[in-house]
Amino acid sequence: MTSARETTADRLDRAPLKDGLTMTDEKLARDGSTAGTTAPEQPVDMKQEVLKQLGGTSGMIYSTLPVVLFAVAVPFTSLPVAIGVAIAIAGALAVYRMWRGEKFMAAIGGVLGVAVAGGISAWTGSANDFFLIGIWASLAGAVATLISLAVRRPLTGVIWNAVHGNTHPWRADKSTLRAHDLATFTVMAVFAGRFIVRQWLYVADSTTGLAIADTATGFPLTAVAAVVVIWAFRRSTKRLITPADAEATR
Repeated sequence: MTSARETTADRLDRAPLKDGLTMTDEKLARDGSTAGTTAPEQPVDMKQEVLKQLGGTSGMIYSTLPVVLFAVAVPFTSLPVAIGVAIAIAGALAVYRMWRGEKFMAAIGGVLGVAVAGGISAWTGSANDFFLIGIWASLAGAVATLISLAVRRPLTGVIWNAVHGNTHPWRADKSTLRAHDLATFTVMAVFAGRFIVRQWLYVADSTTGLAIADTATGFPLTAVAAVVVIWAFRRSTKRLITPADAEATR
């Protein structure tokens, strides 16, 4: 006879299921099969990750429009009006991006950048100073990537490992390390090229030239660097994340 204290749940656990197993047996088998195991690592889609960090293709294009219109407006109007035009265009683009479903911070970032650049230009009274942030940001990027190469921790490799949980001995794999040396060197060259060209035009007092350089050394060179970085990321994933893990996540 069944004990008086036996609950309905107890009886269900002992009730036979298909193949003669009970619910209790099934639980034990399931728990035993997963004990001591972890879910396979999911390789990150590095192309999407890099584009996301860059703001996406459209984001990079949108960032050049306020700069171009600022340079176009400066010869024909006062500096405050030209700054207002750039900020207004940046604001309109931000509204459009949010309407398309982009996140608020991603969309508003461009407005803040243009507003700060415009504020510096208005404060100094020089149209060329609208480009100062970009000039010095390029120098900072070149120095940071150069230092990472000098200490044998190329920045793109550090980022790849961080994205994958900081669990891979990527520096011990010579092929992976060389790939990130090349990718980081490419990024450094882009930053250095931007700084040299823009600083030369800044000293030459060419606002139009700065706007052209901002566009020419912006999206095109960023796209070139992104191709090399994506290649290095994918190479690292292929060499350091086991094929079995990659297959399990498809």
